[in-house]
Amino acid sequence: MLGRDYIDQVCSISRALEVVGERWTLLIVRDVLLGRHRFDELVDSLGVTRTVLTQRLRLLVAEGVLERSAYQQRPERFAYHLTAKGQGLLPVIAHLLWWGDCYYPEPAGPPRLLRHRNCGGPVNPTFNCGDCGATLAPGDIATEPGPGLSPHEPGAPAGQPSARNVVSSTHAAMTTPTPSAPIRLKGPHVDEHIRW
Repeated sequence: MLGRDYIDQVCSISRALEVVGERWTLLIVRDVLLGRHRFDELVDSLGVTRTVLTQRLRLLVAEGVLERSAYQQRPERFAYHLTAKGQGLLPVIAHLLWWGDCYYPEPAGPPRLLRHRNCGGPVNPTFNCGDCGATLAPGDIATEPGPGLSPHEPGAPAGQPSARNVVSSTHAAMTTPTPSAPIRLKGPHVDEHIRW
């Protein structure tokens, strides 16, 4: 891990990696985006140890990426939600998803598809809708299970074949946005009810 004082690293990327660069951290952000807000939900989904999850959540809360709120008093339990700063990571998560789909595809196709919440069109890497052309803010983006989603994942369609048993590389090529499209981000777009 990079030092906190940045004597040798005068770089915005290195400073950002101090917050989100540790193993499991971006997957925690992904799961909160997917609607998993409670500690036990995150443990079950990620398969991470409780100690590691506690450390990562503590850092994300301290850095203002997540906020926690009590949902039960006895015993005291907390839910975690993205702040505006945390929602600013949506383009990072989306581009990692597309990059992974392009260069490390599942045989059955992408596990998750990003869609325009209003019309259902695909989200392009420029954050425009592929059907209606609308410019999309984070609150305009929803996710749906893709053909490569494991049947054991929450949200997977019943009876969906495992990605390990189906081979369809042409489907992945047709549905994965090209990574060469220019990226235009226009400041933080915040929607406190983001779900994807």
